[in-house]
Amino acid sequence: MRHALRSCCVPLAIVLALAACSRQPAEIPMPEAEAPVLLPGHYRATLQLPGGELPFGLEVVRLGDRDLLYIENGSERLAVEDVQVEGNTLTARMPGYENRLTATIDGESLAGEFLLVKRDGKDQRIPFSARHGVSYRFFEQPSPGDASVAGRWSVTFAEPDGQGSPGVAELQQDGGIVTGTILTPIGDHRYLAGELHDGELFLSTFDGGNAYLYHARLDPSGVLGGTFWSGLAWRQGFVAHRNEAASLADAPATAMRGDAPKLEFTFPDLDGQPVSLADPRFADKVVVIALAGSWCPNCHDEAAFLAPWYQRNRARGLEVISLMFEHFGDFERAAAATRLFREDLGIDYTTLIAGVSNKDDAAKKLPQLDAVYAFPTTLFLDRAGRVRYIHTGFAGPATGEHYRELTQKFDSMLEQLLAEG
Repeated sequence: MRHALRSCCVPLAIVLALAACSRQPAEIPMPEAEAPVLLPGHYRATLQLPGGELPFGLEVVRLGDRDLLYIENGSERLAVEDVQVEGNTLTARMPGYENRLTATIDGESLAGEFLLVKRDGKDQRIPFSARHGVSYRFFEQPSPGDASVAGRWSVTFAEPDGQGSPGVAELQQDGGIVTGTILTPIGDHRYLAGELHDGELFLSTFDGGNAYLYHARLDPSGVLGGTFWSGLAWRQGFVAHRNEAASLADAPATAMRGDAPKLEFTFPDLDGQPVSLADPRFADKVVVIALAGSWCPNCHDEAAFLAPWYQRNRARGLEVISLMFEHFGDFERAAAATRLFREDLGIDYTTLIAGVSNKDDAAKKLPQLDAVYAFPTTLFLDRAGRVRYIHTGFAGPATGEHYRELTQKFDSMLEQLLAEG
């Protein structure tokens, strides 16, 4: 009996062993692919314009669980806080604008486009790319030579009608590195940066609103001649001569019509409620009126000055009204663009939707003015509502001494009007 039991156990063990051998091995789960990482650090970024690459500096900074971008042009370091990274896609809205940068993250590279919102649906989609760890702007190797473009230049831009329009270039140079700006009757070209390379000048700036590229040659007589590109649609020739006395003193400027009574207007605020210059809240106040638009980089510069200026002086009797001329005839979209402008620039003075971004439309909406030549245009009204001073354009902080002189002039005019009582 004992033998019989032993003989039965042997086949059972064999069956169990065979069953174990025939069982399929358990599948080992494959690790999930890691999402692309937006690498912190510096990038050499470019926009592709018809005139070639427009380079600018870009830095990615990681703050806790979010990313922050800095756009760099010369001494300017512009923070971009509205940044989203989803999967391998980076989206960044430019501060104060509807314009957006969208790119695919691929290791150390970014590739995508910059959406530049324009009037009448003529939006521009400019190819964008960036490479991590690269720091040069135009040329990897500097060009030797003793040539210099430092100083003040009288600039003439060629216009489609054959007439020339004036400008003043203020340039600084350190070795082959060139920085500066160009002032025009309607504002300045903000922070330009680039290089003098083998007798050729390359300058660029990108600040979320402007996409400017300059290429010029310095001829043996010391004259600069070249081409200026703005975005995808504008190209303009120019010539520049050294002139330390160059100025824009004779540029056209807005004025009140000789037969016009006091300035009057009524426009809706961002909630659609009508606001009039004759409203009680503006009575017996010094009122500064800025014709502006959220799409306008020089308007950003002026608003960055006006916002804290208003906060410092409102208790003394100052009111500021910004008449916004936006790209859109649709009120809701114009109001939305203005809200972004207000939020990003810390504005708490009055902003009204006045019209579309067209100087002729602005002149029609304010018929007491003889013309509107620029955004921004700034009017100073005394306590009796009389227009005492009008300034066309705005020289921003990139212009150095011109900016200091202008803001001191604004301060002086305000003090005079407040003191009149």
